[in-house]
Amino acid sequence: MRKPILLGFILLMLGLLLNNCTEESRKPERLNVLFIISDDLTYNALSCYGSKVCSTPNIDRLASRGMRFTRAYCQGTYCGPSRASFLSGYYPHATRVLGYQSPRPKIGDRPTWPQHFKNNDYYTARVSKIFHMGVPIGIEEGSDGADDTLSWTERYNSPGPEWKASGQGETLEGNPDGSKPVMGGNTFVVVEAYGDDLAHSDGRTAEKAVELLRQHKDESFWMGVGFVRPHVPFVAPESYFPPFKPYDKMVLPEKVDGDWEDIPKLGINYKTSENMQMDLRRQKKAMGGYYASVAYMDAQVGKVLDELDEAELTDKTIIVFTSDHGYHLGEHDFWAKVSLLDESSGVPLIISVPGKKPGVSHSLVELIDLYPTISDLCRLDIPSNIQGKNIAGILDNPTQEVRSAAFSVAPMREGFLLRDHEFAFIQYGEDAENGTELYDIKSDPKQFTNISSYPEYAEIVETYKSKIQMKLAEIRTNDLL
Repeated sequence: MRKPILLGFILLMLGLLLNNCTEESRKPERLNVLFIISDDLTYNALSCYGSKVCSTPNIDRLASRGMRFTRAYCQGTYCGPSRASFLSGYYPHATRVLGYQSPRPKIGDRPTWPQHFKNNDYYTARVSKIFHMGVPIGIEEGSDGADDTLSWTERYNSPGPEWKASGQGETLEGNPDGSKPVMGGNTFVVVEAYGDDLAHSDGRTAEKAVELLRQHKDESFWMGVGFVRPHVPFVAPESYFPPFKPYDKMVLPEKVDGDWEDIPKLGINYKTSENMQMDLRRQKKAMGGYYASVAYMDAQVGKVLDELDEAELTDKTIIVFTSDHGYHLGEHDFWAKVSLLDESSGVPLIISVPGKKPGVSHSLVELIDLYPTISDLCRLDIPSNIQGKNIAGILDNPTQEVRSAAFSVAPMREGFLLRDHEFAFIQYGEDAENGTELYDIKSDPKQFTNISSYPEYAEIVETYKSKIQMKLAEIRTNDLL
């Protein structure tokens, strides 16, 4: 009797063991996160967003296998508040980080987006600019900028020569007689640089990212790869410039006489063709230099994507590509960021998730939505304190709407944007005391005619003012002190 009982017991244990192994094998594999961000990138410069001049084959191939969002908006239209927002999960007017600081003093021990993954046993790495970092000075120095040490297992900077790179350079801004040498700072400078990709910051960033992917391919990881181009100076190896030369062939955006006459003074951007003293030749060269910088950045993205494929990580990794805000390339005679018009407040956004179909979504989304969305896709709890929305459902149904409007701010001019599918409303001052702008997106998609003063739109203007007041009250109702 004992032998049959013992045999039965052994068979029962084997059955339970095999069942447990089967259950383990059924558990979904833990997904990695590769977050790639380009600095000062307008979606208008990407061929997957319709550019006929600038070819971006590597970002395009990511778009071909991911969800490409056409109405994604940043929460701050310059680097500091935008990055502090989507990395902390709070709007700028919640943390009151309206400049170029780290959000850490404001959020205390609350986890940032990468830190949330680190706390859940992910290896987290930063390569170059993820939190704010000054460009070009921070890149020249190889400094950490406003980085957050608690977010990372490891972090790396990618020093580069920036405007000091050897090559053919020209200062385009504030240089009407051509007497100024190539110079640093937040200045429009084009440098057709000698040397290869690795002579510059972004080439070194791609190289380090590839190295880390090889070293940590068997771990769960959240890796942030920050490319600084096309932020000024527009410097790239000279091999990236020929498609955009001669610069005279560059076609500047449509101009409208008296374009600024119907907008408040604060609606005129801080960099214009006029105050930068850039004639048509310099404007066209600025555009060509910007595109060459984008082409160089795209090539570095390709190196990182190639390594994901080589390491057989593509089917295990969520890939996010975006920028911290948009950029004007002569629209309305504006240049650079800060404005709240679509070119500056809108951003490219591509999310590729293993097993999900590629597509295009016109749904309104915000960068602050990335923290809760990627957490959910990786089956992590979404912290209850953060303010973004989970847009994961859009990845299965591109027509799903999670937001009725997108919200963005330009703190240096106390500007607020509420953008929906019908109108873009901008006000300056919390009570709109410094002026308003209203654009009918359907009939005026390029935002040339400010209709906020038209009597027939008075009620609509008041409605949007009330919505902004409610949005700010909602943002300021949080767990921060």
